[in-house]
Amino acid sequence: MILETERLILRPWQESDAESLYQYASSPEVGPMAGWPAHTSVENSLDIIRHVLSAPETYAVVDKQSGCAIGSIGIMIGKASHLELHATEGELGYWIGVPYWGQGLIPEAVREILRYAFEDLHLETIWCGYFDGNLKSKRVQEKCGFQYQYTKEKVPCSMLNEVRTEHISCLTKERFDKTASVKLHSK
Repeated sequence: MILETERLILRPWQESDAESLYQYASSPEVGPMAGWPAHTSVENSLDIIRHVLSAPETYAVVDKQSGCAIGSIGIMIGKASHLELHATEGELGYWIGVPYWGQGLIPEAVREILRYAFEDLHLETIWCGYFDGNLKSKRVQEKCGFQYQYTKEKVPCSMLNEVRTEHISCLTKERFDKTASVKLHSK
């Protein structure tokens, strides 16, 4: 599946993206904030493409101008999620490289993946979390209509050998449809 927005293409990860992935995922400001270690080499990034980013409904966030993968977005549906969800629910995850922060690109990608999840995958609820201190991720969720639901203490981040506090929010199809309808009528 390939999805498109005004400035982005969301497509499956390819092995040829390894160098670009390493360029952005090696930053200590990206992965550790999301619960995974910074990438250590192009080979490490290639291994992650093959074994992690090859999961269903996981997409490279590609900048249309450069054609480079600059981030990642995906939905883990039902039992694939870490949140013990029903088959009609999904968990959203995303990140983008530091040079692209503050440009509204991840909210743009999130809105498109939400449209796809609700309209094409027929999901009813999308859940999303962020760890304490990740205010950028919290802000993306707020911009995209997610509403806070609960906080989980002592969440294991096994890849970093830590425990953290995670805040969970969700967006229902009904709320997404209302928000989309309001935006259409206000144009």
